[in-house]
Amino acid sequence: MTVIKNQISIDKPVADVYAFLADCNNHEQLMPDSIYDWTSTRDEARFTIRNMAKLALKVDCRTENSTVVFVPAEKAPFDVALQWKVTPSGNDATLAELVIEADLNMMMKMLALKPLQKLVDSQLEALKKTLEA
Repeated sequence: MTVIKNQISIDKPVADVYAFLADCNNHEQLMPDSIYDWTSTRDEARFTIRNMAKLALKVDCRTENSTVVFVPAEKAPFDVALQWKVTPSGNDATLAELVIEADLNMMMKMLALKPLQKLVDSQLEALKKTLEA
């Protein structure tokens, strides 16, 4: 299992950050420009990645003010899970972490590792920018 992750500190209470992440409708604001045809509900999001594929993700579980886990809503080319973790970081600040776990073969890992790390990093930056605005 390949694990890609990063974390960032956000100057908002953990409940605010969790509430934002727990609703799939908000995740469009975190996506890079290569994502289009976005449709979502509170529990599921469907979108297209330019020059790649259409994806559908759904919330697998939510743990109040702690974690939100997304898994494919339809058959995916490989097993993958995205987990957002939020923990209080003192004085109304939150440490937000995004972890992607993917079952990639060696060839897929070579192709996908850099873009997935870039996705994690850009989503965390977008989360901070959106919530601290």
